[in-house]
Amino acid sequence: MKKNHTVLIVEDDLLSAEYLKEVLIREEFDVLAIIDNGEEAIRKCKTVKADIILMDIVLKGQLSGCEAAVEIKHEHPKCNIIFLTAFADPEMIDYAADAKAAAYLMKPYREQEILATIRVVLAQDRRPSETKETGLIPLKRGFVFDSKRIALYKDGKEIPLTSKKLKFIELMAKNKNHMVSNEQICQHVWNEPKSSSTLRSLIYRFRSEIGDDIITNVSGVGYSITS
Repeated sequence: MKKNHTVLIVEDDLLSAEYLKEVLIREEFDVLAIIDNGEEAIRKCKTVKADIILMDIVLKGQLSGCEAAVEIKHEHPKCNIIFLTAFADPEMIDYAADAKAAAYLMKPYREQEILATIRVVLAQDRRPSETKETGLIPLKRGFVFDSKRIALYKDGKEIPLTSKKLKFIELMAKNKNHMVSNEQICQHVWNEPKSSSTLRSLIYRFRSEIGDDIITNVSGVGYSITS
């Protein structure tokens, strides 16, 4: 018998939490609990194993979702945490990155984006993507990113790219098989929020310059590059 994936919902808005639960149960996920504060979430993770934690960044109690996530990831490094947020504050995104978030979901929630994001996270290849000695990250269709030289190669030949495009592919390569949110990309490339049209323009130019489409859009909330 196939085991359903388990999800822990940490969300202090009960209506939002119940909506998430309804969507997940309909898709045959096993919802372990709904929790409204970080302290209880940490305690819960000591007794249950969740495949996915949907973690609101702003919670009741003294701990933020980011602080709770950092502690949970310290104890359970393989746990996939998807942050839930209504805003994209650069400082909060940096803090969330410390917790090694698997993905982000922006409020208000939309069923298609919830399910697409979770499926991308669950499909992640957990094998090491980078050889530490060489710094080379194999991508797909002959592309390789050199994380030490910050350079992209195709079939052994370097592809000349501008600094912003190199920052973009660096972030995507280092998060291979993970969804990277639009907010994370903008913060890494420009150090500030940008419009969706600006981001799409960058990705369009990147695809044109490398002559291939190795970047996948994930329901309008982010992008991924799979191996």
